[in-house]
Amino acid sequence: MKTLIKGGTLITAAETFVADILIDGERILELGADLHAPDAQIISAQGKLVLPGGVDAHTHFDLPMFGTVSSDDHYTGHKAAAFGGTTTVIDFVPQDLPGLRGSINTWRAKADPKAAIDFSFHMNISSLNAQIEAEIPELSEMGITSLKVFTAYNNRLRLQDDQIFRVMRIARQHNLLTMVHAENGDMIELLVTEALQAGHTTPEWHARTRPAWGAVEASLRSAALAAQAKAPLYIVHMNAGGEVDMLEYARQQGLPVMGETCPQYLFFSIENLQRPDGSKWICSPPMRTADDNARLWKGLQNGTIQVIGTDHCPFFYDGTTPIQYEGQSVAIPGKELGHADFTLIPNGLPGVGDRMPVLWTYGVRSGRLTANQFVALNCTNPAKIFGLYPRKGTLLPGADADIVIWDPERRLTYGVAHAQHRTDYNLYEGWELVGYPEKVFLRGQLIVDGEEWYGHAGMGRYIHRQGVAVL
Repeated sequence: MKTLIKGGTLITAAETFVADILIDGERILELGADLHAPDAQIISAQGKLVLPGGVDAHTHFDLPMFGTVSSDDHYTGHKAAAFGGTTTVIDFVPQDLPGLRGSINTWRAKADPKAAIDFSFHMNISSLNAQIEAEIPELSEMGITSLKVFTAYNNRLRLQDDQIFRVMRIARQHNLLTMVHAENGDMIELLVTEALQAGHTTPEWHARTRPAWGAVEASLRSAALAAQAKAPLYIVHMNAGGEVDMLEYARQQGLPVMGETCPQYLFFSIENLQRPDGSKWICSPPMRTADDNARLWKGLQNGTIQVIGTDHCPFFYDGTTPIQYEGQSVAIPGKELGHADFTLIPNGLPGVGDRMPVLWTYGVRSGRLTANQFVALNCTNPAKIFGLYPRKGTLLPGADADIVIWDPERRLTYGVAHAQHRTDYNLYEGWELVGYPEKVFLRGQLIVDGEEWYGHAGMGRYIHRQGVAVL
């Protein structure tokens, strides 16, 4: 079946122009002015913008943590993503089994029957031995071309510097991209112990025990390891202004180092954690300051930072009180688990559906980003970096017909009533938005039409990625 989207203003990472889009089955067949296809369904996009579907390269669905589990699984989280204009997500596979292949197969078994949009995986490397070193080159066979290491979470996820260096060298040899969670694990462990001994248990101490200097130091240290390994590096969820300085320095030296930030680090600060409901803003790394927000915006504007992800990992604020989700009552233990101890508050936030609508109003309409930068950061760059381009992240003949018709004039008061996450709060409650997705297509199939959901569990496909790119 063919579909012809007529008269919209197309926005790509490089161009803005009026054109029609002819879709044949799952792919874009043709772009051009005044296209005709007598057998096609016609959809008018007059007065609307047409964007590629978003690519969120940093999500966590159905993730066990602190005796509970993140409240969005691979169906509910995918549905939320779609309503926000995102049609592809990349989730992280925990290294929970002795072998990498077993861990990946377990995660595929969870995701495949529930997936409502297209998806892929990164592989966490949180312990290292000869067997794991031998298995890392096999990741490409499973369509995974990126792996993640941690400089924090001592005795749980952290690798030592020499182990990270070894991972990077293997990754370089096999065209894999190393991603790093950059904080100083030793400093955090000491500061958390001291805070609890002093009776500091409120949410703001989550931020005070994970200081920005630890992130700054760990970012530069990770870049130095990558330089010595001659390997590309991607720093996830950059949150401190000093990290942007370190990334800028590394790139000025010609190092293949890239960076990602998330909306929460652009809009919120430690002051949010000081509120009575401050646990809503608990994530790792934590919120910083207004100065850090400003430096991160500058890093996006001048191209130092390449990607906006979300680190979507939601939990209920009050998991003792059920919400209604698709006609069913749902309650999952959440942030209330740490009401008397910040170290027991599950670390994570909802965001996969908020990213593009919030950043359109407060990034593009505010003048902080151009519309083309918006598409680059949210769609094209992550697709290129992680081996999805040109199938994803762009509007080109031959690409998957992942398309968002965007109403640039729609006004709404945003919050949990509009966001489709399976949780009981939204960080952007009461924010006024101008511009919102009207229709969302996944591989040519209409899955969101206004407030209507036409997607379903199992329609999303696992994308077997090939290669990586350095931008």
